[in-house]
Amino acid sequence: MATPDFIRDLRNSIGRQLLWLPGVSAVVFDDQGRVLLGKRVDTGGWSVIGGIPEPGEQPAETAVREVYEETAVRVVPEGIVLVETMPPTHYPNGDVCQFMDVTLRCRAVGGAAQVNDDESLEVGWFALDALPQLEEYALTRIKRALEAGPTWFQGMEQESAGPDLEA
Repeated sequence: MATPDFIRDLRNSIGRQLLWLPGVSAVVFDDQGRVLLGKRVDTGGWSVIGGIPEPGEQPAETAVREVYEETAVRVVPEGIVLVETMPPTHYPNGDVCQFMDVTLRCRAVGGAAQVNDDESLEVGWFALDALPQLEEYALTRIKRALEAGPTWFQGMEQESAGPDLEA
């Protein structure tokens, strides 16, 4: 993912120390039930589409923007799939970031999947039974996006969402 200018400015002040950042991932399905994936320039691996919100940008706006910027596919966000703090990421240049990721399920509504920026080597639609090798976090996001149910929060048991208010 390309580093936004506002993060470069922050790095000029704080150096390489841990930077806490929001992140947004989009699990995009087409009308055939296939999932949209991108092969990332920075890792060489396939993943769901994602990025960093611009200051003041809403997560759904980020998902729509990032998917289009990276793949030329137009999407409509349908719901929040999960919210999760990721482990710290250590970059080759020494930067350390930790992301609070909000993952949204999205539906493709237009465009043709193609590499649309310099962040992807390839993009494409994949049947769920023919996925390329993916990191566990991407598989988790796809799995959660397929489930009917409430948003999944890392570390929270869904049955114990709060105190019992029945008298």
